Amino acid sequence: MYSEIQRERADIGGLMARPEYREWNPELIKPKKLLNPVKASRSHQELHRELLMNHRRGLGVDSKPELQRVLEHRRRNQLIKKKKEELEAKRLQCPFEQELLKRQQRLNQLEKPPEKEEDHAPEFIKVRENLRRITTLTREERAL
Repeated sequence: MYSEIQRERADIGGLMARPEYREWNPELIKPKKLLNPVKASRSHQELHRELLMNHRRGLGVDSKPELQRVLEHRRRNQLIKKKKEELEAKRLQCPFEQELLKRQQRLNQLEKPPEKEEDHAPEFIKVRENLRRITTLTREERAL
């Protein structure tokens, strides 16, 4: 098929004006058009044939590169996640659930203050307590 197209184009070349040097000396070597090695290769011909067939069928090559498709897929997933979160937030808007959340927060606050006081102790007090623990352990080890 590809070679037939080339032959047809060569026939069209007859319409062009021929150079004058061919006529005056028959001993001269006649120039030949060089073949393009890429177009002459078998793989290129098969690829070209496949592209022509796909074009005739109406099948197009993917117009978007892979990176762009992946980014669009991620954006779509993010939008879906946002919509789910919004629906969940709306679902939690009923008054009964709001009261339950408030009570749970109050209970958590009542349980946490003793732990927070220990966390806010100055660092030198924490270090001193650690030193006391270490010294008591060494005394017990000496006694053994």
